[in-house]
Amino acid sequence: MMLRTKRRAIVVTPRLIINTAISAVISLLPIAAAFLIITQYRYAPNFKEFTLLDRNAPTDLWVRFVAVITVAFYVLTFLAVLIRPKAPILDVRLDVPGLTKWDGRRKWWELDAGEVLRLYRRKAPLFTAALLLLLLYDWATLKTGILPQPFVPWPDAILNAMLRDRAMLTRAVLHSLRLLLTGYGIGVAAGVVTGIAAGWSPQVRYWVQPLTRLFGAIPPITWVPIIVVLPMSLFEGAVLLISLAVWYPVTNTTMNGVLGIPRGVFEAARTFGAGRLRMIFKVALPASSPFIFAGLAQGMTTACIALLIAEMMGVEAGLGVYITMQRGWAMFAEMYAAVVIIAVIFFTVNSIIGLIRRIVLRWAEGNI
Repeated sequence: MMLRTKRRAIVVTPRLIINTAISAVISLLPIAAAFLIITQYRYAPNFKEFTLLDRNAPTDLWVRFVAVITVAFYVLTFLAVLIRPKAPILDVRLDVPGLTKWDGRRKWWELDAGEVLRLYRRKAPLFTAALLLLLLYDWATLKTGILPQPFVPWPDAILNAMLRDRAMLTRAVLHSLRLLLTGYGIGVAAGVVTGIAAGWSPQVRYWVQPLTRLFGAIPPITWVPIIVVLPMSLFEGAVLLISLAVWYPVTNTTMNGVLGIPRGVFEAARTFGAGRLRMIFKVALPASSPFIFAGLAQGMTTACIALLIAEMMGVEAGLGVYITMQRGWAMFAEMYAAVVIIAVIFFTVNSIIGLIRRIVLRWAEGNI
């Protein structure tokens, strides 16, 4: 049997039918996992009876949250296919053989159902595994109490703590983002400049390499006693701590990226009359950009660790301060809420860095 479309003829074989059916089943696994979570939460008995005065008494917030993130998974995955650019097509308006151009974004009626199904099949297992981990966590806390209570709260208690303490959490998030982005920006700028200079000049590298080896072996928490006695505010000291933690990986990867550029590339640029600054900004910086983005990702990891350390030095506010305060009051649901928010911030910032990397390094796609 053969189906003809505007793009190509599709031969329908038993193998194609089986693969399509398997893809459809895998794509529906998140719905099955969400159904299991909701069923367990509503009908499985809890490990104890709750009263109306109990601040961590189960509510329907967890059920609504699971339903929302499941729907969001399917909507966002569909949008990911929709915003992808079309494949290059031949530009028939120009008489240049082989010249191609990008034909913009897809319209929803131009989508290939097979492509959407393939993306769902690729994304669904990971999202299903995450839902099953949440199912297991809810079972080990609220339903059985296997994990020690009240030290490990269940998901619904964490969500309600976020909602209940949202004003203070919002203030803490804003302070943490201000501190994180300030220290991260300074560390990245200093690391890129130092790395390019060290990779370009042997004289600069002579002095920088020992520093990178020294700072790379020292964890951020080691700098706290030194920074505390320096004549600066706690906010400035926290920014310095984060900047030092970010500076090393960005400097190291940028320097290695510049050193890895073949000398023939610089010779070719010099042949075309490029000066030193032009070779740095037009050759060295673009060619080492994959290494720079690798350093940015590593730097964000160390920056988040340094952020919590810096906030425990005694800054005005922040998620680290909030965690310390709630732990002292034995408010474990609020403490875990802050931990979840930190994880979400870290994931979001890393995703933004990855998106920028894919846009900037589109020319190197397939080679990085």
